[in-house]
Amino acid sequence: MSMNDLRVRTTRCTARRLIDAVCTGVVARTRAILTRTRGRQNHGDAGMTTSEYAMGTIAACAFAAVLYQVITSETVSGALESIIGKALSAQF
Repeated sequence: MSMNDLRVRTTRCTARRLIDAVCTGVVARTRAILTRTRGRQNHGDAGMTTSEYAMGTIAACAFAAVLYQVITSETVSGALESIIGKALSAQF
């Protein structure tokens, strides 16, 4: 395995972790908000409904998927590798 293959794999793995973290965070925040509001009385249409939270979660995950595609593209991957390579080879 060449060094370039290893860098691409590392970049992709990091991007996947980022997407997982974003989606997990959105779901956790949504769950916390829903849990807090269950015990309250209904005061009309103040706030979002469960379907709106679901749409927000889907939108956040879709954004994370687009971000993953951008990060794993050849152009961005090459730029990131270049930046990391320069940072690691810098003289102190």
